[in-house]
Amino acid sequence: MRQIICFNEDWRFAMPGAPVQSLSLPHTWNAEDGTDGGNDYYRGTCRYTKRFGRVELPEGERFFLEINGANSSADVFLNGRKLAHHDGGYSTFRVELSDALAKENTLEIDVNNTPNNQVYPQMADFTFYGGLYRSVNLIATAHAHFELLADGAPGIYVTAVPEGEDALVTVRGELADVGAQHRLRLTIRDREGRIAAQETRAATPEPFRCKLPRARLWHGRKAPYLYTATLTLLEGEAMLDEISTRFGVRSYEIDPERGFILNGESYPLRGVSRHQDRKSFGNALLYEHHKEDIELIAEMGATTIRLAHYQHAQEFYDLCDEYGFVVWAEIPYISRHMKNGRGNTISQMTELVRQNFNHPSIVVWGLSNEITMGGADDPNLLDNHRLLNQLVKSLDPTRKTVQAVVSMCDIHAPYVHIPDVVSYNHYFGWYGGDSSMNGPWLDKFHAAYPEKAIGLSEYGCEGLNWHSSQPEQGDYTEEYQACYHESLIRQLYTRPYLWATHVWNMFDFGCDARNEGGEPGQNHKGLVTFDRKYKKDAFYAYKAWLSEVPFVHICGKRYIDRVEDVTKVTVYSNEPCVELFVNGVSLGVKEAADHFFYFDVPNQGESTLTAVAGACRDEAFLRKVTVFNDAYRLKEVGALLNWFEVDAPEGFFSLNDKFSDIMKMPEGMALVNGMLQQMAVDGGNNGMPTLENADMQKMLGGFTVFRLISLLGVTGKKVTKEELLTLNAQLNRIKKL
Repeated sequence: MRQIICFNEDWRFAMPGAPVQSLSLPHTWNAEDGTDGGNDYYRGTCRYTKRFGRVELPEGERFFLEINGANSSADVFLNGRKLAHHDGGYSTFRVELSDALAKENTLEIDVNNTPNNQVYPQMADFTFYGGLYRSVNLIATAHAHFELLADGAPGIYVTAVPEGEDALVTVRGELADVGAQHRLRLTIRDREGRIAAQETRAATPEPFRCKLPRARLWHGRKAPYLYTATLTLLEGEAMLDEISTRFGVRSYEIDPERGFILNGESYPLRGVSRHQDRKSFGNALLYEHHKEDIELIAEMGATTIRLAHYQHAQEFYDLCDEYGFVVWAEIPYISRHMKNGRGNTISQMTELVRQNFNHPSIVVWGLSNEITMGGADDPNLLDNHRLLNQLVKSLDPTRKTVQAVVSMCDIHAPYVHIPDVVSYNHYFGWYGGDSSMNGPWLDKFHAAYPEKAIGLSEYGCEGLNWHSSQPEQGDYTEEYQACYHESLIRQLYTRPYLWATHVWNMFDFGCDARNEGGEPGQNHKGLVTFDRKYKKDAFYAYKAWLSEVPFVHICGKRYIDRVEDVTKVTVYSNEPCVELFVNGVSLGVKEAADHFFYFDVPNQGESTLTAVAGACRDEAFLRKVTVFNDAYRLKEVGALLNWFEVDAPEGFFSLNDKFSDIMKMPEGMALVNGMLQQMAVDGGNNGMPTLENADMQKMLGGFTVFRLISLLGVTGKKVTKEELLTLNAQLNRIKKL
């Protein structure tokens, strides 16, 4: 019988130029330097070494090493003999050790996250943590067993289709080295462990097909019912191998007018995206971290999760099945198309689909994310997407394909219409434009392509522990983030045709290239902080719309000191009415159909605020001050460019001015277009759109030149002080209206 032992303990880790250390897995060498800013985290090759004796292994005829995550390439050696190479840092792969085992063994795994032009990702807004950051296992089997070397897949595949009150279940096993003497037994058990179906026959590649009477449906967050299918390999009465998987019975459709339909019922997909890292751990997460994440998402009331931008841990897919979240799963084909990377997109997509085929939570396979940042007309890029789309259909004809499209990509581009459904990444209201542009843009797409299901795969803005009573776009305050999301909720959740919407992001995450908002090395668009210790106000805005658990929340708890005599206080609740008290005195009861309650609060001395909604209460504290508390204000000017003074002569433009104002002048338009085109040429991208496009003008108009340039770090673009001074001098010659 198959035996699995955890191989996470007693490793030696060697990094060039550093002392060898002893450690346990999971591990990443970028937990600290990958989130401290500067885009200088170590990217190279490190070695993990483990010594073990043959006597320490379980009984078995075949032995396999299972590596669940090695980012981003790995070479496996046993006793000096190279056994395997694997490209792709987010999927499981296995290596047979049998022939190389000795009495005493030295296992070496070289893990490499060095930049290259073949293995995705290479350019993206997150840290590419290196390491053996998931568990490693040793698997012992009989000579005849369920396949372990086929794309890291589990060896069992289940499809369950509702048929009236019953379900038709198809179960296929992948076998290795079986003969005519072997038999195969299928057992399906319900959630309580009772046998719902059972059959035994010869061990052949032919799948089992059986009826599941009075089948219970997997119905998202409402009723995530799971069955368990077990395949047992027999020789006579002896059990040689056994594998199990959970599955769910469900049907779904994605309708361009009605949105997402689950088991014949309208089921709006409103949720978040998630990255798999956290402060001090990088991506080397433990099960309790995954559990905390899913519980926070569940508390908010979301129904869907986009698992960006790569394959996540199996533990998290399992939790999504258990909690009933509808999942978008994707590969890290992101930002920059690489001509030498086609093979890697194929292998990563194959592994993603085959390894995760049985998860009922997954409904769409993501082909790529913002891959047209270099233009959407590249024939090689288009061909690669068509190939991936066909590949997914051949591997899994039961699910849909999707891709996340960068905001600037034209809706008529052929690339946009390759997958079954599509979503766009829009940041109107943060990266230029204003928040009110999101809904009308989606209406425009829907009107142009009424037969194509459209969603919003990313939207959000940075929110840190900065505060203002007059929040503005680009100020990084918690208050602006809350106002932004209030606007987006009103627009998105009242448009039923949207097949799915995903906030970017549920959690702040590591991006060593970022240097903005006063805390380098992170993307702060999360609704919850990187360490999971603080839920930002925007978290509760979504909870008010999505959760059925009664609550009330007073916004601005970190914004205590306020200078104004009357201050605006926002309260979120999913109860119909909220009453606010100041030092025990009621300011009255308010109703709000949109769940957002606004109060004008007298600000005198020290005040304790108490919000009451049904049986729920929440408190906050305010203090009247005469001078604005400078601790609430972001100190930077332009995030990147705080190391020299910019000349800004009165009546003339400078780097501190917005594109919308600069573009009103013909010479300003010419200068900005020239700047963008030069950036494109320098970066190897001749497909950069110009500002002659009206949509681009609206999107970029809200940026200062400073701010746009500060964001280029995530693309690897470097702008020197001299280049900036030259550009500023050119702007200084253009007179304002």
